[in-house]
Amino acid sequence: MASETQRSLGDAFGELAAKSPELQEEFSYNADTQKSLCGNGEILLSALNFFTSSVNTLCNKTMEDSLITVKLYESARIEYDAYRADMESLQLGPKDATTQAKLHESQLKYERQKQKFDKLRQDVAVKLKFLDENKVKVMHKQLLLFHNAIAAYFSGNQEGPRGDLENNLTFVPSSWRE
Repeated sequence: MASETQRSLGDAFGELAAKSPELQEEFSYNADTQKSLCGNGEILLSALNFFTSSVNTLCNKTMEDSLITVKLYESARIEYDAYRADMESLQLGPKDATTQAKLHESQLKYERQKQKFDKLRQDVAVKLKFLDENKVKVMHKQLLLFHNAIAAYFSGNQEGPRGDLENNLTFVPSSWRE
């Protein structure tokens, strides 16, 4: 919205420069200033959107995926402990044919659950390691891009953040409708 207002104001100053020869230089200078502010604002907005999107992905997808895996691991641990307790209980019981059959079945269930539990333990370790590495890497990069975009906006340097954005996404100036 502010970007569109600055664009309109720049256009109005440009028209006034054409219509007022005695103030042409002043109107032209103000027209250029407003157009520059508009361009800087669009680049800043794109940088902020990219920052927000990246942090959102980190928080709502990457971290959420890790949390789901941790919950599955916790559930598998409870089942693993239950199967182990059942098996140990049967091992302490009578040694008749019925108990031996139940013990064999219990051992099979225990082994399957142990494999599932061990796999999820490895998955959790890997995901937490990658999450920690990505969190630092992504946040470092995003905070640097964010800082550069803010600094460029206030210094009037459009090319710095434009280059950063072009290296990280396709720059599309926002429309006034967004």
